[in-house]
Amino acid sequence: MSTSEIASILDNSKELDRLRKEQEDVLTDINKLHKKLQTNPEVVEKPGDMSLSKLKNLYIQAKDLAETEVRVSNILLSQLEALLPPGPPGQQRRRVVAEGNEQKKKQKKNDSDISRVSPSMRNQLDNLASLKGEQVAARVTTEDIEKDEYIVVKVMHYDRETREFEVLDEEPGDDDEGGGQRKFKLHASNVIPFPKRNDPSTALDFLPGRAVLAVYPGTTALYKATVVNPHRKRKTDDYLLEFDDDEGEDGSMPRRTVPFHNVVALPDGHRQ
Repeated sequence: MSTSEIASILDNSKELDRLRKEQEDVLTDINKLHKKLQTNPEVVEKPGDMSLSKLKNLYIQAKDLAETEVRVSNILLSQLEALLPPGPPGQQRRRVVAEGNEQKKKQKKNDSDISRVSPSMRNQLDNLASLKGEQVAARVTTEDIEKDEYIVVKVMHYDRETREFEVLDEEPGDDDEGGGQRKFKLHASNVIPFPKRNDPSTALDFLPGRAVLAVYPGTTALYKATVVNPHRKRKTDDYLLEFDDDEGEDGSMPRRTVPFHNVVALPDGHRQ
């Protein structure tokens, strides 16, 4: 593992710790306000009292922190999955075809392994269920395929026990695929949440020269690209990207505009 990959894992771990501490502070403030209202409920009827407004803002802040925690946790889960030693050749295929029950046992063991690597991660797994109904980036190719294929899918269900997502590709398939919408069952490590378009706090700020994974304009497919914006004043500003293998007829690399909520961090070991 490279130094930059280790640094990225440590940075994400620190960010999780910061988010958890901030959530604890917000929860303390909520509990204090609850106690105040329970002890003296008539205070809300006094002119100029802001207790209910403060409580509403605290709950909004808690919700935003929780959603950001889900996004950072999922990124860190993907990074930690890469640290786990792979099984013997052919093990995965045998599990899928002939050892369905054994697959669940081994998956539970992997969950335990992740908890030993990072104890705080187990508390984050339940938060993944909140992605139901959301669009996410998903790797839909198997390990034996040379290139990774990421597409935009909708989360239909999350299984807390197996840490598997059921997702739907809402775009109609090709004729040779039946022409209908495709469904996949994917491990959590193959799913990346998008920043929320109406919540800039969930957006990551990628600097010029940074490699990212982004939705190619006019499609639901994601490809590796490089940030070329000279400067972005706000996190909600669009990115200007150069996609790999996107040369024009004159050999130049066109710069394409992509909304911030369609850009995520490039997964470690991405193959394109």
